[in-house]
Amino acid sequence: MRGNERGRDRRKELTAQYKQTRPEAGVYCIRCAANGRSLVGSAANLAAIRNKLAFAASTGMTSALDHRLWPDVRRYGIDAFSFEVLEVLDTSPEMTAAEVARDLAALEDLRRERMDAALLY
Repeated sequence: MRGNERGRDRRKELTAQYKQTRPEAGVYCIRCAANGRSLVGSAANLAAIRNKLAFAASTGMTSALDHRLWPDVRRYGIDAFSFEVLEVLDTSPEMTAAEVARDLAALEDLRRERMDAALLY
């Protein structure tokens, strides 16, 4: 087997591995320490949400964040906000995107019920 063929085989292997590996999905909370309010949400890719908050903190560009946070970000600053994973959803490669979304919505609803509605965005 020549170098090109080995390279192609390795790329195919890595591509197949990537397709089987799903990002961490779950329910998260973005909390404002200054006023105690929380945004509870769910995402099929928790890292993407965490990265949005980190991006906003490093650049000062808050437009990537949920619009409900904007007034408090302007008032208290982005450093008043923290990200927390509340629950991780166990997924399998056999689950469809719709099944993942349905399960995430149910977990998010359960988490919201446990919190003080007056403190939710």
